[in-house]
Amino acid sequence: MRARVAAASIGPCKDNKLIAAGFLQDDQTFYAFANSKGNFGYQRATNLDYTCTVRTEDGRGSGWVARNAADVGKFKVEDDIQTAIQKARDSAEAKALEPGKYTVILEPAAAAGLINFMMFFFDARQADEGRSFLSKKGGGTKLGEQVYDPRVNIEADPWHPEVAVMPWDGSGLPREKHPIIKDGKVEYLQYSRFWAKEKGKRAVGQPGNLIMSGGTKSTAELVKGTQKGILVTRTWYIRLVDPQTVLLTGLTRDGTFYIENGEIKHPVKNFRFNESPVIMLNNIEELGKPIRLSGDESPFTMLIPPMKLRDFTFSSLSDAV
Repeated sequence: MRARVAAASIGPCKDNKLIAAGFLQDDQTFYAFANSKGNFGYQRATNLDYTCTVRTEDGRGSGWVARNAADVGKFKVEDDIQTAIQKARDSAEAKALEPGKYTVILEPAAAAGLINFMMFFFDARQADEGRSFLSKKGGGTKLGEQVYDPRVNIEADPWHPEVAVMPWDGSGLPREKHPIIKDGKVEYLQYSRFWAKEKGKRAVGQPGNLIMSGGTKSTAELVKGTQKGILVTRTWYIRLVDPQTVLLTGLTRDGTFYIENGEIKHPVKNFRFNESPVIMLNNIEELGKPIRLSGDESPFTMLIPPMKLRDFTFSSLSDAV
């Protein structure tokens, strides 16, 4: 099966005089743990991760595609590789745009990188001690407060049929289904066993998945409804600038395009962005249909929609493709 996937990825790229590089990892595993206090767990699991980067021979164009699945039967590499091929072809003659604030459409993989990073700041102790964007001036936390656009809804559910995960976290705490953000309000903070005991709270397992609600439109349909904007395939090398606002910096790559009157007009040179996912999720114009993915450097399996956002901040240009 792995050989067939590799051949189906490499062959069409060679036919189009393009270069393919990627990986496929599929697992059939079981996990078990036990300790002297009587905590025990056993669970079987399957998982598939695939990515492929496609470059033009001269290195000026790059496309990318990634898929994550629990059932290999739902993975259609013949369709997916065409996405990367098309983006590699279309991105070769990139034009420079001035950095600034733009309406953007983030594909799910591009949005996931920022949302994943934000979730590390839902720690209750950080919030209680004033070290988080969820800390209130003068003490207390923003639990229950309106922090995001009312259309933002994110939950954890270890038994969700599309993104099921282990029923416990890395500390052996059982996971539960619960809202994280509901109608833009913060509904959840993560308590470790120690901090839960200190504060008289109940410790619940850290989420293994993030399930974000959206609409019904595809990325292509969001593009059709956009007068002017930028389509971002992927965000990469994301790093923290300011923990109090979750200001992040990173780069676009593997296909960034200018949109005009509902059409992709031409590729643009990649940008460095400086943006906070907290601000980003207050600048929503429209959300599309969520898809399953596993983000770079992420502990979560996610269902994330493509997002049309206003005033996304690109701070400088990048020569990388």
